[in-house]
Amino acid sequence: MFALQKTTGRSLVVTSAAVLSSLALTAVPAFAAPSPSPSPSASASGSASPSASASASASPSVTPPAKMSTVGGARLGTAGAQVSLAAGVPVLPKGLTARSWIVADAESGDVLAANNAHWRLPPASTLKMLFADTVLPKFPSAEKHKVVPSDLAGIGAGSSMVGIKENETYTVHDLWLGVFLRSGNDAVHVLSAMNGGVAETVKEMNAHAEELQALDTQVISPDGYDAPGQVSSAYDLTLIARSGLQKKDFREYCSTVTAKFPGETKKNKKGKTVRKSFEIQNTNRLLSGDTDIAQYQGIAGVKNGNTTNAGATFTGVAERNGKVLLVTVMNPSKEEHNEIYKEAAKLFDWGFQATGKVQPVGELVAPKGAQTGAQPGASGEAGQAGGGSGDSGGSGASGAATPVTSATAEGGSGGVGTALAITGGVLVLLAGAAFLVNRRWPLPDLVRRRPRQ
Repeated sequence: MFALQKTTGRSLVVTSAAVLSSLALTAVPAFAAPSPSPSPSASASGSASPSASASASASPSVTPPAKMSTVGGARLGTAGAQVSLAAGVPVLPKGLTARSWIVADAESGDVLAANNAHWRLPPASTLKMLFADTVLPKFPSAEKHKVVPSDLAGIGAGSSMVGIKENETYTVHDLWLGVFLRSGNDAVHVLSAMNGGVAETVKEMNAHAEELQALDTQVISPDGYDAPGQVSSAYDLTLIARSGLQKKDFREYCSTVTAKFPGETKKNKKGKTVRKSFEIQNTNRLLSGDTDIAQYQGIAGVKNGNTTNAGATFTGVAERNGKVLLVTVMNPSKEEHNEIYKEAAKLFDWGFQATGKVQPVGELVAPKGAQTGAQPGASGEAGQAGGGSGDSGGSGASGAATPVTSATAEGGSGGVGTALAITGGVLVLLAGAAFLVNRRWPLPDLVRRRPRQ
């Protein structure tokens, strides 16, 4: 039993025990993983990089290419909506305007429906999921770093920022909160500097994408800032999110609603040096809610983005009635406030109604290492030497794990407010599930939370 915690204005008590068990999944033949989609043309490459002129940017094509990747199944390489309608299967939601989207079962990997799943489009800040999945295991959360001017070099004009200051010291935990909540490109650049620089980080991200079989993805800038040639797809972003959710700290950060972030060190009126914190809120509106959209029931992450060329992009994970779904939506053409979240919510609703009734149109393939029975280095807590990913009290050799807390600290940068369901419980994914040879790639077991009685 966990202690009562305060989080985002509600009180919860965790009533479920963190019982970890292997997921007994039926072995199924994996879809072949062909070569990646053809390289995008200049007209589909994204907007200008920080060093490129405005005239060098170009918007993506308005129509999907005739030939796309068939990783995960032939139907996923076919343009247009793909769904196997049958008796009892609800029709797809009306009013969907996104260029590309996908609805998948996060645990089995079944793709329930998709639209232009492999269309290579600018990903915006959803690419930060790949950045996190690649870099998170490298630094303990308590490690401190003093920011120097070179750490913040090369950040694109108009970038989203969390407010990092030169000559101030931040913990790795602070920096990751800045990445996930405020989509801070400044936080990404500082972590990249710690990781050997932007070029090295981009190289590692591309290698990790290939390991995940996210073959539509080409990284140019680690923060997702529009750059010629930088692309991903709804399919790849879903693969990447599924990989990231194997990590306890990734789950914590992506589900955090509010947190305290360190401000600038200043002298007060009495001449005493002080450093106050300020509150930051997650820009994922299915987590935090907004004036025209409510927090989505069962939502637990993952990442949103928005740039000139990408438009709005979003990948989310939600749980309802024991089912866990991943939804990715890219670039709705309807220009209404929070349209990306409204379309994602419609797809979640459809997926929860259709699961168990609809025949899959493809699947999320496992990482290369999982197919051979090996565990990729960035796959789960068990592969993170010495808890380097920032897990405190995380999984050890036995596979036990401490669930993500829902605490909101009164001060400092350590407090996080974890996503709550409006009604019912919220998903908290735990570590401990192993890769199964010749089987699908599972998510860790679940622990449910319910409101205090």
